[in-house]
Amino acid sequence: MSASPIVLTHPLVRHKLTRLRDKTTSTAGFRRLTRELSLLLAYEATRDLALVPRDICAPSGPMVGEELDGKKLCFVSILRAGNGLLDGMLDLVPSARVGHIGLKRDHDTLEVSEYYFNMPGDVPGRTCIVLDPMLATGHSAAAAITRVKEAGARDIVFACLLAAPEGVAHMQEKHPDVRIVTCSLDKKLDENGYIVPGLGDAGDRLFGTRDR
Repeated sequence: MSASPIVLTHPLVRHKLTRLRDKTTSTAGFRRLTRELSLLLAYEATRDLALVPRDICAPSGPMVGEELDGKKLCFVSILRAGNGLLDGMLDLVPSARVGHIGLKRDHDTLEVSEYYFNMPGDVPGRTCIVLDPMLATGHSAAAAITRVKEAGARDIVFACLLAAPEGVAHMQEKHPDVRIVTCSLDKKLDENGYIVPGLGDAGDRLFGTRDR
């Protein structure tokens, strides 16, 4: 049985998300808020990373601390909007490897096609956190995770700013083993496949351009 998505309820998340949704927020402000929210998302998405003991010498003497086990993390950005979350994640875990998946959604049929795929060679030994600001229909996210699994990943988290119930349901059907971490579970999708109330097109607002 699929687990319910993890929805962040911290006051800072709710405050920053409200400002992010505001259509009067500038491109620079949108980028900054996205980066700040990605740090908070990363904190939750990495909660279950394994730790191993490590002997160190603290200023007051020897002690046993803890550090991450194994090869740690790979962040996987779904282009183009996933890059808006990537910088903040790397601020928190600068040693992580990074993969990129380019997906294009047909605005009429909502079908997804791939135009770019590049992943580190040691993905099987890492927890992969797949990044996209929006989980709308779920088709892009599910397609990306299928490709990540084909590259050998077994421990996968999907992190997004907003999710729609329809997207969550699709992801749980296609990939019930993947944890979903989001800042908000919104009401629904509109007739064009956009999240309501949402925040508009995340890529357009991040980069000040229109994805054609």
